[in-house]
Amino acid sequence: MSDRQPAGESFVGAADRALRATYEEPMSLAEYVDAALADPAIAAHASKYLVTAIESMGTRTVIEEGEERERYRFFDDPHNDGEHAILGNTRVLNAFVDDLRSIAARRGKDEKIIWLAGPTATGKSELKRCLINGLREFSKTDAGRRYTVEWNVAGVGGGGGLTYGNEYRDDEDDWYQSPVQSSPLTVFPAAVRAEVVEALNARLDDHIPVVAEGRLDPFCREAYDYLEEQYRREGARDLFSAVTDRRHLRVKNYVVDVGQGIGVLHSEDDGSPKERLVGSWMAGMVRELDSRGRKNPQAFSYDGVLSQGNGLLTIVEDAAQHADLLRKLLNVPDEGSVKLDKGIGMDIDTQLVIISNPDLEAQLNQHAERNAGDPLKALKRRLDRREFDYLTNVSLEAELIRRELTNETAVWDFDERELDETIREAVTMSVGEGAGGAATEIELAPHTVAAAALYSVVTRLDAETLPGGLDLVDKALLFDQGYLQRGDERVEREAFSFPDESTDGDSGIPVTFTRDTIADLLYADRDRKHPDLPVENVVMPQDVLDAMAEGLAEAPVFSTTERGEFEGRVVAVKNQVFDRQEDDVLGAMMYDKQVDEATVAEYVEHVYAWATDDTVENDRGEVVGPDPLVMKVFETEHLGRFGPESYDGNHPSPAVREFRTEKIITAMNRHAWHSRDDEFRASDVALTEIPVVDAVLGSYDWSDVRRTYEDFDPRQWQDPPTGTETASLKAETIATMVAEFGYTEASAELTSRHVMGQVSYRWD
Repeated sequence: MSDRQPAGESFVGAADRALRATYEEPMSLAEYVDAALADPAIAAHASKYLVTAIESMGTRTVIEEGEERERYRFFDDPHNDGEHAILGNTRVLNAFVDDLRSIAARRGKDEKIIWLAGPTATGKSELKRCLINGLREFSKTDAGRRYTVEWNVAGVGGGGGLTYGNEYRDDEDDWYQSPVQSSPLTVFPAAVRAEVVEALNARLDDHIPVVAEGRLDPFCREAYDYLEEQYRREGARDLFSAVTDRRHLRVKNYVVDVGQGIGVLHSEDDGSPKERLVGSWMAGMVRELDSRGRKNPQAFSYDGVLSQGNGLLTIVEDAAQHADLLRKLLNVPDEGSVKLDKGIGMDIDTQLVIISNPDLEAQLNQHAERNAGDPLKALKRRLDRREFDYLTNVSLEAELIRRELTNETAVWDFDERELDETIREAVTMSVGEGAGGAATEIELAPHTVAAAALYSVVTRLDAETLPGGLDLVDKALLFDQGYLQRGDERVEREAFSFPDESTDGDSGIPVTFTRDTIADLLYADRDRKHPDLPVENVVMPQDVLDAMAEGLAEAPVFSTTERGEFEGRVVAVKNQVFDRQEDDVLGAMMYDKQVDEATVAEYVEHVYAWATDDTVENDRGEVVGPDPLVMKVFETEHLGRFGPESYDGNHPSPAVREFRTEKIITAMNRHAWHSRDDEFRASDVALTEIPVVDAVLGSYDWSDVRRTYEDFDPRQWQDPPTGTETASLKAETIATMVAEFGYTEASAELTSRHVMGQVSYRWD
C-alpha cells in the first residue's frame, strides 16, 4: 500500500490550512485595542478600508486612448484569476479611487454617493463582482483583517440570552455576533473612543486618518444595556469592565462577503423602502421579545442592504429600478444614520455606490425644467457621477471578445510585440452537433478577432474630432499603441490634439452584438470547398465583418442613423485587415530571403560607433573603428534607401549622414535615455526599438516577389499547374504560414487565396 496521502485528504488538508490562515482566535476588547495600536489599519473606517484594499495590490502601466496610465491591479480581479476583471476604463477607475480617498479623508466629499453610470456591457457589473471578490480575499489576509463584536449574556441575572429568530437558546457558549458588523471601537463611550482614535492616528503612517463615529448598533446595544443594568444592580464598581468582560464580549475577525460587510440591492429585490434599506420587524419575535413596552431590536431582521453593507460597502445595482430609494439615502453619507422605526435609530458606516444604465439619468432629469423647484435637485447634487464608456482600445476589445467566446480569464499584461501577436492569433473552438453528435473544430482564422475588435472600436470613435490627416482606423491604432507608424516615422500620441468634449466610447457596437454575431457564424454553413482541407470550418475576418455590417439592420439596439454610420465604416477596417493578411503572405513568401538579425545588429553597432567616435570588435576579437563598407552595403542592398551615387567611395553623403543620425541614432538615444541608470551599450537596444530597422526585418512588397520569382503568376494561385514556380512557391508559403505565422493549412489556403485575388488585379 502506498505511503502517499490520498488526494482527497490532501485537498481537505489544504482547506484546513486556508481556514487557519483566515480566522483568528477571538480576543478581548483590550487585546483588540492593543492590536490596533500596533497596526492602526485594522481599525479603518469603511472608505479607508476600501482604499487600502484597492491599493494593496499595486499598479501596472497600461496604454489607453494612446496615453500611459497607472492602473490598480485590484481591478484585474487577481484573486479570481481575472474572471471579473474590468477591462479598460482605467481613467474612470482611477477617478473612483480618488473619490474614495477624498471621502475617506473627509475632504469635502463625505456627503457624496458615488454613481457609476454608462451603457450596457461596459464593465459596471464586473466592477461589482470585482469589488466583492477583492474585498473578500483581502479580508482573509493579515493586512486586511476586519473585526466586529459578539455577545454572550447567558446566565446573567437569569436572562434568557440573545436570539435572532424564533429558536430559543440558553447556553453559556451561545455567542451572537453583531448583525451589522459593528466596529469594536463603537463599544467605547464617545469621549473614550475619541482618545483611542487619537492614539491610533498618532501611530498611523498614512495621509488618511482613522475615523470611528456612531453608536453601537441596536442589537448589540440591547445586550450592552442588559448587562449594564444587571451589573449596576449588583453594585459593580468597574461597570464598563464588567459589561465588556471576556465572558460577555469578544472581538472576532470575519470574512467580508455579500451580507457581511457588503450589501447589494439587486434590480429584482422588492419590499418597502425600509425593508430594502435596513430590514423588517418579525411580528412573532416582537411579541416574544417585548422590552418594557417597546420593540426589542433583537426582533429585527437586519437583512436590508445598508445593514448588510455596514462596515464597508453598499451597492445599489440597476439603480433605476430603485429610484424611489435614492432620495431616502440622501442623508446617510453625512449623517451616518438610518432608523429601524420612529424610536430606534442605527448608525451606519458604509460607502454608498449606485450603478445604473443611462435610463436613471432620464428619471433624475424629469423635472429639470423647474430649475430651483426641481424636487430631485438635492439628490442630483449628492451624486458624484463617473461614467463607464465602451472600450476604445483594439487590444482590450479583442481581449473582451475572447473572454466572451471562450473560458479565458487571464488578464493580458504583455509587452507590445507579444500583445500584437496575441491579438492577431487564431482561436479554435469545439462546436457540438446536438446530443450524441461529434464536435467540430471551428477555427477563427488569424486576424479574425482583431478585425471584429477593430470594427467595434471604429464605430465608437468620434469622427468629428479627427485631427487632419487621420482616419478612424488611424485613430483606433493610435489609441491602442500610443503612436502611429508612418513609414520610418513613429508619430507619438502627443503630436495629436483631441478635444475634451469628444464622444469617443459613448456609443457604438457593444461587445454583446459582436459576440452573438461570431457565435452564429460558428454554426453557419460556409459555401467553400477544398479537396483536401476543411476550409468550410474556418471563419475568416471578412466573414465576421460582413456579418456584423449586415446584422446592424436587424439589431434593435441601433438607431437608423447609427446603422448607416456604422455600415459606412466597415470598408476602412476591411482595408486595414487586408494589409495585415497581405503582410503575412508576403512575409511567408520571402521568409528565407529576409535579413538575419546578426547582420542588422552589426550595422547598428557600426552606425553607433560611427556617430560617437567609438570602436567595435571584429570577428577576430580586434578593436577597430566602424567599417564604412559594412554600413554602405546594408544601406544600399538591405534597406534599399540609397544608391552608389550617395557615397564618395564608402564615405556617406550628407543625406546618408542625416539618415543615420535621424533614423538610427535618435531611436537609440531614446532607448539610452530610458536606460540612463545603467551603463548603456548599443547592443542593449532591441532592434525593434528602431522603426526603420524593424521594418527591414520582415517588410517586403510585391516588387521584391517579382524580382525574386520571375515566373510567379498570382492568377494561378488557387490551382497552380504542377511543376510551375507558382506551385512550388505556394507550397512553401502555406508551410511557412503554418510553421511561423500561426495558421492552419486551411486558414493559410483561404488567406493566401484572398490576398492573391486582390494582387492579381494589379499584377500586370
